[in-house]
Amino acid sequence: MVEGHRVSPPRSRPAAQHSRARTPREGEPVSATPGPRADPVHPTSPMAGQYRVVTIALVTLTTMVAFETMAVTTAMPSAAAELGAVGSYGLAFSSMMTAMLLGNVLAGSWADRYGPLRGMYAGQSAFALGIVVCAVAPSWGLLLAGRVIAGLGAGLLIVTEFVAVGRVYPAALRPKVFTWISAAWVLPSVLGAPAAGFIAEAFTWRWVFGVILAPAVLTALLITARRRALDTGPGSPVEPESGLEAEGPALDAAGSAPPRPDARPAAVPLGAGVAVSAGLVQLAINEQSNGGPWVAWTVAAATIGLFGIALFAPRLVPPGTVRAARGLPAVILSRGLFNASFMASVTFLPLLLVQVYGLSLPAAGLVVATGAIGWASGSWLQGRVPITTTAGRARLVWLGASALALATLGLAHAASIDAIVPVYAVWVALCGLGMGTGSTTLSVLVLELAPEQEHGQASAALQLSDVLGSVLGIAGATAVFGAGYQPGDPGVFVVISAGLAAVAALAVVTGRRCALAPAPAR
Repeated sequence: MVEGHRVSPPRSRPAAQHSRARTPREGEPVSATPGPRADPVHPTSPMAGQYRVVTIALVTLTTMVAFETMAVTTAMPSAAAELGAVGSYGLAFSSMMTAMLLGNVLAGSWADRYGPLRGMYAGQSAFALGIVVCAVAPSWGLLLAGRVIAGLGAGLLIVTEFVAVGRVYPAALRPKVFTWISAAWVLPSVLGAPAAGFIAEAFTWRWVFGVILAPAVLTALLITARRRALDTGPGSPVEPESGLEAEGPALDAAGSAPPRPDARPAAVPLGAGVAVSAGLVQLAINEQSNGGPWVAWTVAAATIGLFGIALFAPRLVPPGTVRAARGLPAVILSRGLFNASFMASVTFLPLLLVQVYGLSLPAAGLVVATGAIGWASGSWLQGRVPITTTAGRARLVWLGASALALATLGLAHAASIDAIVPVYAVWVALCGLGMGTGSTTLSVLVLELAPEQEHGQASAALQLSDVLGSVLGIAGATAVFGAGYQPGDPGVFVVISAGLAAVAALAVVTGRRCALAPAPAR
């Protein structure tokens, strides 16, 4: 190993470190999963000692993406009006989500091959470039190009963030780290939309994009400060004397781990196939929801898109995901079902509150913000429950899915009886509580069930399910809305919410299968 200008001989390791650890059975502690060892004093907080800088970097990164997501939603109507593209408003969001699909796949293959650091730098660069392009865009087409670039960067960042959690923190700290990451969505969710509205009205919508650049620079500096801890090669244990620095594969001249020979290059074209297929579905749905007839080309686009997703997506996730095979496959599928139900619910709720109840956009935004508070509460709860088995975590998943199913059904009932607005806030908060409890637990399970050298692929599969679930959930709800919406009538919202409750109910079933198979009797 090279240290400055002095070359020291490599230290030998126990033979057990070179063997692949046995996957734990149900009832066995999951902390035995291979990963970084805790430091000698056994820290109980992600902000302890050597973990502090990395935790701040990850929280800042999440806050940056969260603010962009929430703030741009408020500023985009002004941008579309100024650039003369109100009819294509939906493309500003669908184009970014489609690019995120490709970024997720690229990041997983890249992280397993090189470690998370290069993907983080590439993601931050693409995200920042996309934001700049959007801020200065003189036309709608260029703004969409900026959204695609930013979406690609966001997809890279989210997956490499997961890999970094598995690489830097011991297993006992990971639930708490994900609690911090989930909490980083709260302030942007509560304050992002009002702040963006003020900036857009007082100055211009372009400054909403501009203010996002500051946390991007800060995050890059923090990651650089702990670059070796993040990029020492897959499967490298943490040395007790160094805290975070690890003895692993020799680093190249740039200080990065050499590529692993077993990375899957086929993931890139498959990811592109999923992204293009999802884009076709969204274009067809967008045309229909804008009042366009289901002419031959839209039917063909939707059919080809759905066929492409069915063809390519299963090859990017663990075998058995489609049938919810026990363990990691069920975790991946459950995450998509969670997101499909929740994201479609919170996307259409403001439209219901504004169109039917006559609420202002800021007031409707505050109702939706209760979901973020519930999410943070659920995430905090799962990080405090003393669970050491996959069976215990699976119980948290199906409890979260049960809360989500009950809450979305409650939203359908509220719309059917013309309930008062605070009732919606209660149900949205319960939606968030279910998501925070179940979805965050799924993040923990992915790192516990997947071997560390495959954290990149597993995290990419999780994020692929995340985004694809959101895309299909919103697309399906949009199709129902376009076919049945009548001004002032909440009937179509009842149908949408009831359907999304059924999706969440499926997550209750798959959540029970997230635990590993019981150990054979002895």
